[in-house]
Amino acid sequence: MGAFLFFCYNIFMKTIKENHWLFIGLFLSIFLFILSCLAIPISSTDNKITNVFKISSEKKEEVKKREKVPEKPINAVYLTAYSAGNPNKVDSIIEQMKNSQINGVIIDIKDYSGYLSYDSNIEMVNSLDLEQVKIKDLAVVLKKFYDNNFYTIARIAVFQDPRLSSLKNDWAVQNKNTGTIWKDNKGLSWLDPSNPEVWQYNVDIAKEVVEIGFDEVNLDYVRFPSDGPISVMSFPKWQEQGSKADVIRDFFVYFSDKMKDEPAYISADLFGMTTTVINDMNIGQLLENTIPYFDYICPMVYPSHYPDGYLGLADPAAHPYEVIFNDISVANTRLSTSSKAKIRPWIQDFNLGAIYDEDMIRKELEANIDAGGYGYLVWDPKNIYTFNAYK
Repeated sequence: MGAFLFFCYNIFMKTIKENHWLFIGLFLSIFLFILSCLAIPISSTDNKITNVFKISSEKKEEVKKREKVPEKPINAVYLTAYSAGNPNKVDSIIEQMKNSQINGVIIDIKDYSGYLSYDSNIEMVNSLDLEQVKIKDLAVVLKKFYDNNFYTIARIAVFQDPRLSSLKNDWAVQNKNTGTIWKDNKGLSWLDPSNPEVWQYNVDIAKEVVEIGFDEVNLDYVRFPSDGPISVMSFPKWQEQGSKADVIRDFFVYFSDKMKDEPAYISADLFGMTTTVINDMNIGQLLENTIPYFDYICPMVYPSHYPDGYLGLADPAAHPYEVIFNDISVANTRLSTSSKAKIRPWIQDFNLGAIYDEDMIRKELEANIDAGGYGYLVWDPKNIYTFNAYK
């Protein structure tokens, strides 16, 4: 028997040597058969792993999604881009805010020059060189305010835009007598307020700064020009189809719709006298056309900006309580009971027409409270504020 087994072993080994590819093929076939038997549980495991990653990704998106901060009255001071881009200035402002009623800041994102003050990723901004970076890292600046529980507002000058109008002449207000770009008394050019491309450009900016982290977007210069050779203005898109008030209202409708899903509030600055005047003052601003589309209406009720004789006052600048109380009271009576909008005025902390010391500023604040203003915004072009008045 042993001899027979040895004989068979030799025959088997000889066969393998002479037909090794056959055996290799047979081995691979057996291996693939076994693997195919295991394919169903492996696939099932893969699906489970995929589902786990999918769930994790969904949870990650939920965590990343921002919501609007809880609403409350905001008392904010205005900062130019230069101030916001100066770390020492920002630190100083924060320290002074801590010991006052001030709980927010308004930062210039696009000012009267038309330049954006931060490093933007908007394609047109980069292709046309529409930025002058005065705030090197906007997110870092915002974090400083967030870390101290302060509210942040991005200010955008909309239709007053010398930079873009100089590069896109067909978007600009024109001088119909000369065929050149129209300019106001300060030598600044404006964009045609009826141009939907101008609307979308400002929406793009608003959405970008909300993504960076602002709590609110504030629109300024949402009107037709008011100073300069008005009679020679012409508008490439508008061509006087409908009224100026219709044009500005249509922009408000567009902007509000585009921003409705953004995790930020929106506000609009109006001339102070829009609170009491029932026409558009030839600039397109009507209070009732603004109320339905914004969270906050911000009339610029600087007493120094009212004409002598207003409310029977020889010098309105010397009577901050009377001017502000009247205008905010009237504005609140014009709000619809179903309106979400609240009146949050701009007040002055600068000397013009009168010296605005602590006492004068407190009169502004008292008038705003008595008239039902929902917070306030403070303007000083030099950003030097009388913080003792806000304690």
